[in-house]
Amino acid sequence: MAELAALDDPKVRAVNERHGDDHGVNLTKLRAVAKRLKTQQDLARELWATDDTAARLLALLVCRPKDFGRDELDSMLRAARTPKVQDWLVNYVVKKSKHAEALRLAWTDDPDPVVASGGWALTADRVVKKPQGLDLDGLLDVIEAQMRDAPDRLQWEMNNTLAHIGIEHPAHRARALAIGERLKVLEDYPTSPGCTSPYAPVWINEMVRRKEAAGS
Repeated sequence: MAELAALDDPKVRAVNERHGDDHGVNLTKLRAVAKRLKTQQDLARELWATDDTAARLLALLVCRPKDFGRDELDSMLRAARTPKVQDWLVNYVVKKSKHAEALRLAWTDDPDPVVASGGWALTADRVVKKPQGLDLDGLLDVIEAQMRDAPDRLQWEMNNTLAHIGIEHPAHRARALAIGERLKVLEDYPTSPGCTSPYAPVWINEMVRRKEAAGS
């Protein structure tokens, strides 16, 4: 904790706070600490228990994802508080857990939009990696009905799911594009030069173009 406190940079904290994250540790430096520590599950649990954002991020880098139980992961997401911790927890830990599918189903319909966003993040991942058994038309129905008015984090993950359906599944591409064009979610999202817009129609068309170019 003393080492993390010494790494805290007010300028980094100011940038992070604009995104809802209350820590000031440069993530490259944080990863260097994690690389030195290697995997330490007991330390990870102790770091998580501090309720400090930088410590929790470090915990997620040094933990052993398969050692967490389903209820433990559920409690961790509900306690995560900040967007970066939520994002790393789902992507670095839950996705590697044998409980990922059970949590995806439980979280997607949770009344807490942050918890529900975790379920949709897992759904987007499954759309790409293991779509067998998913009701893609049903997912598009929910997205079409709920995405425009969803809270920010939930909306973001629904939009990711919409885009991945359009990119990965040609039979559903026209409908995914039509939904994106009609709802216009993230149409005006600021995008850095060289990056692809998260606006689903632009994102889908660009990624399909790249795939076709790579295959030609």
